[in-house]
Amino acid sequence: MVSKQLWSYAEVAHHINVQPETVRNYRRHGLLPEPDVIDGSGHPRWYPETIRAWARKRPGHR
Repeated sequence: MVSKQLWSYAEVAHHINVQPETVRNYRRHGLLPEPDVIDGSGHPRWYPETIRAWARKRPGHR
């Protein structure tokens, strides 16, 4: 079942143990998956499952 919860930069950062600005830089450099949703304010959001799958594959993942 897919979660209806969506993560912001802050939640993504918390999950991978970095600062939110690092996540923003990852996105600017094409290192983060495309957002699942752009909210009404224009902010990107990701389903936790999207980030968990990406985090398992990212370089340096332990």
